[in-house]
Amino acid sequence: MHALASLDSLLQGWVGTYGLIAILLLMTVQCIGVPFPSEVIMPVAGYLASTGSLNLVGVIAVGIVGNLVGSLIAYGLAAWLGEPVLLGPGRYIGIRRDHVEIADRWFRRHGTGAVFWGRFLPVIRTYISFPAGLARIRLDTFTLMTFLGTLPWTAALAVAGYEGGKNWNRISGPIGTAGLVLAVVLVLVVIGWFVRGRRRPAIAAAEATPTGPSRDGSR
Repeated sequence: MHALASLDSLLQGWVGTYGLIAILLLMTVQCIGVPFPSEVIMPVAGYLASTGSLNLVGVIAVGIVGNLVGSLIAYGLAAWLGEPVLLGPGRYIGIRRDHVEIADRWFRRHGTGAVFWGRFLPVIRTYISFPAGLARIRLDTFTLMTFLGTLPWTAALAVAGYEGGKNWNRISGPIGTAGLVLAVVLVLVVIGWFVRGRRRPAIAAAEATPTGPSRDGSR
């Protein structure tokens, strides 16, 4: 909780000082794996909009643009550099192999629709652009699905921060804790689904492999 409060204070300082530029940059880099969660960025920006420091519509618009730009960068990096570079040097900017693998399985299971629905899930939301880029799906489809999935999520987070308004100091702790718990639960569900998906082919292969000679000596 202390780390969450520290991150909250840090982002408030950045957004409070640099305004829409900070929101744009933070939302962009979080989409390429740098650990600045949108669950913190956008509510903080919404809160500052409630104080009159920023405009709520501008906050939402810039958040969407930043998310879209970051997603396109991630898509381009994956399509251009490929998996070896992405998961090698990429780890120095926060790209993690296990997270990309989870997003990849989600993408393989749901196709291009995963780009839209993945925007509502932690971890997958950040990393779904990489398998989409590796698969080189149509750029216009990727852009549209990213925009449609990003819009409601970004707007909801900003409005939540805005509505919190003057009660931010009192409610930000419980909201942040609840959001963190929900994110952890969703991550565990996704990881469980991922592990289960990996076990199925192994089980099927084991069942298909002959175990030895039969009782009558035949093979």
